[in-house]
Amino acid sequence: MSTLTLFQAPPPEAIKSQILQLVVDYLTDISTVAIAPSNPLYNLYQYGIGFEVHLYLDAMDGSKGIPAELVVATDPHDPATVIGFLLYLPVKDDPEACAVAYMAVRETHRRQGVARGMLQTMLDRYPHAELACVVARVPVFEAMGFQVLAARGPQVVMNTRDHGTDGLVAVQDVAPIYRSLEVRQIHSYLLQQHGKRAMVDAEKKRDRQLDQMTRHATAFVQERLG
Repeated sequence: MSTLTLFQAPPPEAIKSQILQLVVDYLTDISTVAIAPSNPLYNLYQYGIGFEVHLYLDAMDGSKGIPAELVVATDPHDPATVIGFLLYLPVKDDPEACAVAYMAVRETHRRQGVARGMLQTMLDRYPHAELACVVARVPVFEAMGFQVLAARGPQVVMNTRDHGTDGLVAVQDVAPIYRSLEVRQIHSYLLQQHGKRAMVDAEKKRDRQLDQMTRHATAFVQERLG
């Protein structure tokens, strides 16, 4: 069991820092690229996706024009400890719809209904919900009432209904993050640490994995939807 709290404004710093730590710890699970810790680019994505989540949390004050809400799961025996979070984006022009941005559950608390509880809290507010996941996760979300709609790159798009919303989802522009000085500094450090050949190989490995995941998602959806 867990204690669930809905935030419609930026969470306290103590919660925010734990959420960002979950992003760093479970990057492979939540990133579109599903990049592994063994890949030298891993640290780059840790920073990039962590900063993206940070921007979404800051945007919850309404200053960026990007609606975002947050469900946080805490340990009932230790209320100060975050064991999971669900960040989702309400859809403009459709009061029933939202899209999941990021979700993570601490490994020690998985298979205990934490993700289901957070998603249900979201669905109580926005019953028309969409998310994207890797093929292996499809059965998990099907058990929670989501159905397969389409393939989108390396992921499968799932929805609580048999169609997507016609409304618009405002999302962060991540391009400036990966053009930032901080990312350039991280990349320079990784180049010094691993060497140019290893970094080029890391990019090729990432791209091959993305291509493989994309083919897998496309084939899966074609087979599922006929």
